[in-house]
Amino acid sequence: MAVNNHVAQIIPQVPFVDPSDYRPENKHKTEFRNFNKDLTNRVYQTYKKMHTFQTLGYVRESKQRWTRFNRTEMSIMDALEMLNNLVDESDPDVDCPNSFHAYQTAEGIRQQYPDEKWFQVTGLIHDLGKVLAIWHEPQWAVVGDTFPVGCLPSDSVVFGFESFENNPDMKDPTMNTKLGIYSENCGLDNVHMSWGHDEYLYQVLRHNECYLPEEAFYVIRYHSFYPWHTGGDYYYLCNNKDIEMLKWVQRFNKFDLYTKSPEFPDIEEIRPYYKRLVDEYLPGKLKW
Repeated sequence: MAVNNHVAQIIPQVPFVDPSDYRPENKHKTEFRNFNKDLTNRVYQTYKKMHTFQTLGYVRESKQRWTRFNRTEMSIMDALEMLNNLVDESDPDVDCPNSFHAYQTAEGIRQQYPDEKWFQVTGLIHDLGKVLAIWHEPQWAVVGDTFPVGCLPSDSVVFGFESFENNPDMKDPTMNTKLGIYSENCGLDNVHMSWGHDEYLYQVLRHNECYLPEEAFYVIRYHSFYPWHTGGDYYYLCNNKDIEMLKWVQRFNKFDLYTKSPEFPDIEEIRPYYKRLVDEYLPGKLKW
């Protein structure tokens, strides 16, 4: 696959470790992300609405509305506490508050990569954009797998092309082709992704003072882009930087997925450790 020339980024040298051992003991890898197409199922209904209402126009309007950063000012730890009140309606593997998942992900990374503090804090914060749902955004506009808008969805998008049958962009000849409004290898930074917690948190962190490496920004922005990092689709939109960063998104995904378990870490015990990390990488109050 040919991609545009791009100066390679300096990647932290972290050895790859497959954290499959973090799966719940009685749950095989194939049992995760089991999307049962039950028309009454909350997961299916969330995705059906997402694939109907996430249009190019909606994404552009949402970006404009939420990147004014005039909603509130709060710390990362305050945002994490807010996720005590959120259960992700798109996730077939989780029925507990999202804050528990944040600590599970971070702890999984910490056990395998004890010296990579930036990677641990990325695991802790990766879903904080879901505060949008606490602020009364519908979950179809916050959670779930992301995908590019402005072009045809790929075959690997959850519930397939038929779930987009009522999306008005699919009737627009400028958007209902493989490339749609984009050019080949334009780079993901030039692609409008479906609006949700990934893009929102990415924009928040770019707007505020933080000390995370570029790899962390890619993880946060694209960790829900399953058709890309797991489905192997949309490479035709990527440039060389995207391909280089893909390995970090894939590395992170194993922790994001396989640390989901009914067993929770002792949050009161580990919270001071992560508070210190947050103070180092994301200090003070952020504008949201």
